[in-house]
Amino acid sequence: MTAGIDPEVAPSGPGCVECDEDGGWWVHLRRCAQCGHVGCCDSSPAQHATAHHEATGHPVMQSFEPGEDWFWDFTRSVGVVGPRLADPQAHPDDQPVPGPAGRVPEDWQDHIR
Repeated sequence: MTAGIDPEVAPSGPGCVECDEDGGWWVHLRRCAQCGHVGCCDSSPAQHATAHHEATGHPVMQSFEPGEDWFWDFTRSVGVVGPRLADPQAHPDDQPVPGPAGRVPEDWQDHIR
């Protein structure tokens, strides 16, 4: 196993764990390559993917957007190459961006970072 990447761990779900718990919304989703936690990106109001890294020290995340497979190493602030992670590779195709449906405010662009 590459440091900070476990290709056997499935994602925690189809959306940001914390946003789903508190009724929030996200712009894009990121997946922890070590434990599978799905959090929202740094453009999202709550920035849960970065918060997950800061709380756990897990160093690498991967985009959880359809058609994207890039990785980011938080500790070195660089893109890295990683293996294919356990399926699913992204949130469901019918999930809107930003999402999820029904929780994104009409003025969402005024809330992004």
